[in-house]
Amino acid sequence: MSLLLSRRSLLAGTGLGVAGVALSRPALAQAVFEDNPFQLGVAAGDPLPDGFVIWTRLCPRPLEPDHGMPSQPMAVTWEVAADASFGTIVRTGEVVARPELGHAVHVEVEGLEPARPYFYRFRAGNERSGVGRARTTPLAGASTAQVRFGVVGCQAYESGYYTAHRKIAAEDLDFIFCYGDYIYEGRGNRIYGSTTPNENPRVHVGGEAYTVTEYRQRYAQYKMDTDLQASHASAAWFTVWDDHETDNNWVGDIDQDGTDPAVFALRKAAAMQAYYEHMPLRRSSFPRGSALQLYRRATYGNLLDVHLLDTRQFRTNQPCDDQFNAGCDGINDRNAQVLGEAQQAWLFDGLNRSQATWNTLAQQIMIMDLDRNPGDDYGVNPDSWAGYRVPRARLLQHIRDRRIDNVVVLTGDEHQNYAGELHIDGRNPEGAPIATEFVTTSISSGGDGVDQRPDMARIQAVNPQLKFNNAQRGYVLCDVTPERWQTEFKVLDQIHDRNGVLTTRAKYAVEAGKPGLVTA
Repeated sequence: MSLLLSRRSLLAGTGLGVAGVALSRPALAQAVFEDNPFQLGVAAGDPLPDGFVIWTRLCPRPLEPDHGMPSQPMAVTWEVAADASFGTIVRTGEVVARPELGHAVHVEVEGLEPARPYFYRFRAGNERSGVGRARTTPLAGASTAQVRFGVVGCQAYESGYYTAHRKIAAEDLDFIFCYGDYIYEGRGNRIYGSTTPNENPRVHVGGEAYTVTEYRQRYAQYKMDTDLQASHASAAWFTVWDDHETDNNWVGDIDQDGTDPAVFALRKAAAMQAYYEHMPLRRSSFPRGSALQLYRRATYGNLLDVHLLDTRQFRTNQPCDDQFNAGCDGINDRNAQVLGEAQQAWLFDGLNRSQATWNTLAQQIMIMDLDRNPGDDYGVNPDSWAGYRVPRARLLQHIRDRRIDNVVVLTGDEHQNYAGELHIDGRNPEGAPIATEFVTTSISSGGDGVDQRPDMARIQAVNPQLKFNNAQRGYVLCDVTPERWQTEFKVLDQIHDRNGVLTTRAKYAVEAGKPGLVTA
């Protein structure tokens, strides 16, 4: 065990515990740690006009099964200040780190002023965490001149270093949106490549993750990366998952191996618990068995409504055996779902009611229906919206019929950058675009990459709705004003070491009231 324990009594009355759970315990463990308990850093998320969630996890020995902690609750003090030196502390309190949640804590800070930055930190025993920074949102409907944010995701640990996270940490952003694939669940592999063996820059600890202990270990290994910690500490995050937080290409109660759904539900429950434990999420996203409420909405004054979507949990099975099959009619299944009926109704209602200049769908899988078989029969990626033609058309027709002009879709998953325009049928992109889509490349998944893959050059040539494509690693910056939305694609020349050079590969813009892309 990496700490020494004493005990003390709490004052009479009820304290607020993790995620706001009421606690009344006679004693909590107080620690003298042998190792730094804040090795996974700090994070903030889901900001509101009066506050945000702040997160940390006591984890002095991150890769050990018990993470160096005893199986008992422990008191953690938190502070929020108006300045980085903590000269003016505006909120403080005590929270309980519980062993049932891997000694993670989620504090929903309230009572702050809108549209301004704050600084936060934690203390356990005599140990103090690093300092994080987060900005509250403007009041709903308030006149807002600008929102500037970043988009990240797909950060396979074994594929390279997180230089992009270190770079985005210096951007001074209102928030960061993570579209998913925060971890990868597979076993450690030192070598990759069958015909030309190569050595991964880093290697996962352990085998494929199935249990909550194994998922915790995987998150801990990722979060020990100081570049990722810097990114979290720089701004509040909005997080959603894709597939690798649980299992590759899972949807609904189906995994890629044909596992009994009742058994797969056990794995999902473990994965969802670990996901909640390591993300700065609100109590409303507390896992309930193999279910977790992830879709939600954020508002930035009168400028931007962010609709955060979950395209995994309620989706029907991928068509065409999840293969890029030409001529497979499964993509036209009238009963197919991507969002599920409840989430779709929630989204449509939010779009209908929005008073903001811009609406963004912050989600995981590409909506552009690119023909992936140039020169042959039409073929699509069945794990994207293009493999689900009926729900895809339903979404785009709703946006078009309700004349919701300023919809921008933010997507990940593809490990490439894309900028394109959305039509009901990408094979016949007639008339004005219905919406615009920006796909953000990976932080590391796929390795160093190239400017454009030869196969993607051929695909772009037969898909006029696709205006830009690039296959390097990096992130996206979005600069939103009442007049226009500008997206900047930031790319690295390499990630096999931490000295990659960051440049701007392209800039595209959307003018308010005019869906479609222009070069910025």
